[in-house]
Amino acid sequence: MKTRSLSFVLALLMGAAPALPQFVDTPEKRDARLQWWRDARFGMFIHWGLYAVPAGEWKGQPIAGIGEWIMNRAKIPVGEYEQLAKQFNPVKFNAEEWVKVAAAAGQKYITITSKHHDGFAMYKSQVSKFNIVDATPFHRDPMAELAAACKRHGIKLCFYYSQAQDWNDPNGAGNSWAYPDENKKDFAKYFNEKVKPQVREILTQYGPIGMIWFDTPMKITKEQSTDLANFVHSIQPACLVSGRVGHDVGDYSNMGDNQIPARVLDYDWETPVTLNDTWGFKKDDHNWKSTQTLIRQLTDVVAKNGNYLLNVGPTAEGVIPQPSVDRLLEVGKWMKVNSEAVYGAKPSPFVYEFEWGAITTKPGKLYLHVIDWPKGEFVLNGLKSKVKTARLLTQPGAALKIAQTADANKNIYSLRIQVPANAPDKDVSVIVLDIDGKPDVVKTLQQQSNGTVVLSPMFAQEDAGRKFNIDPRGVTTRWMTPEGKLTWNFDVAKGGAFDVVLVTTETRVAKGGDSMEGGHVVKISVAGNELTGRIENGERVLNARNPRWKDMRTTAGRVKLSGPGSASLSLQPQQIGAKNGLGLTLRAVELVPAK
Repeated sequence: MKTRSLSFVLALLMGAAPALPQFVDTPEKRDARLQWWRDARFGMFIHWGLYAVPAGEWKGQPIAGIGEWIMNRAKIPVGEYEQLAKQFNPVKFNAEEWVKVAAAAGQKYITITSKHHDGFAMYKSQVSKFNIVDATPFHRDPMAELAAACKRHGIKLCFYYSQAQDWNDPNGAGNSWAYPDENKKDFAKYFNEKVKPQVREILTQYGPIGMIWFDTPMKITKEQSTDLANFVHSIQPACLVSGRVGHDVGDYSNMGDNQIPARVLDYDWETPVTLNDTWGFKKDDHNWKSTQTLIRQLTDVVAKNGNYLLNVGPTAEGVIPQPSVDRLLEVGKWMKVNSEAVYGAKPSPFVYEFEWGAITTKPGKLYLHVIDWPKGEFVLNGLKSKVKTARLLTQPGAALKIAQTADANKNIYSLRIQVPANAPDKDVSVIVLDIDGKPDVVKTLQQQSNGTVVLSPMFAQEDAGRKFNIDPRGVTTRWMTPEGKLTWNFDVAKGGAFDVVLVTTETRVAKGGDSMEGGHVVKISVAGNELTGRIENGERVLNARNPRWKDMRTTAGRVKLSGPGSASLSLQPQQIGAKNGLGLTLRAVELVPAK
């Protein structure tokens, strides 16, 4: 690291660092700096800071919520929280080991908290003495050590930086218990004299940086977001800026925490996901996702045109918890065999998701990531392209027997693949289809290979009377009154009797402390039949695609559908329970073949 002149340091401290030439962005520049990120698809998130010391407990009491928010959740006075720095001595930290874990997992970039909402800098900062080098007995700069290790292993180093929330600074956002008077806060002063100088530090002290991952813009204006993005690019033109810089001025979009959208998106996006329930280390959180869930989510995200940023929360000693390491290494074993279907892969040609798994693509190829391995035959409906060959990714020289049928008048196209009795991989097995030209698929919703029809609100027809929202997961939110309805058109390849299942799901915590509420009555019209379904707040079941939120399944009744052919279904609320402020949180209507 170069030695800075005294005038430069004073300029930083005064918020008057040397002026940079004005950065003028263009679509071509943005596209160029995104290329490595689009190819990478898989990264490691690291939340590490003073919050790892209390590890979810304050003064002998467990504190609810995520670990890195303990200062906020427990309303810890600033002076008391600062004392944690004297206890923070991560002597077991080894940058080489951390980077080797990421590389072994198949992750191509690391995004680590340089400063989280608590205001503590995890690097040597001249702007604030509240940093790991000056305020702790550790006296080392872990960001410098990580930068060197990442360079050795070909991993892109990226920094998280909280640009608005700063609970340590009287002018920062988010601390209502120590600094309750908003009128006394000078956010512009904080932005100009702390945020920009610290962003300059992390962009000038550690070599090329892949991305600055901003978060929770809160008070930031559009002008400040734009200024910050241009400021980053003026220092390092190739450095990406995350969508959470605010006001849609980032280089790509970010989903909400642990959110995976219900459809393929036609823009660049990323989702941050926890390995358990928290981001920062919390000693009592042992709710680890399975390896299969992690691989399923990775392939599902890539299939929808996104990047998967998977988090670890190291301890106060500087150790990544062993359950995290174990799962990452297991994902890495899968990646060694199947990375062709992930790195640089493009999204599925089908806009909707599949119950059996996901599809990624490359020119002339479709990769079927199969979780629910079938008994002898795999069926894919809706593919119009001619398939030249089908094979297992693990056995490229052995062709699988296939048969394609088409009924263009009824919009029914089926591909049948004869597969081995046993799945090649215990978690996710990949079938490769070699096709002629670009993928050509039916655009309407299709009955899936297990006979189920899945109708997400994301794909319902627009309703002028709608007074509710649909979040990226495809879940209805703020549906508090019976106005509005959902209507879907879909194709049925094989008719028969079907149970109509209403899938409601958890969302944010309600006033009553729950994350879902019942008391709903809905009318369903399908194939000339009308059913009335009552949805109460009952037993939750695991959502295998994303266990962050649990589902509740309510069977409304049974209908008969003829097939092959087209059909439609509509859902109209008659009554909505909304006493806790959540309303009807519908994730899907499923037509499940009756047993």
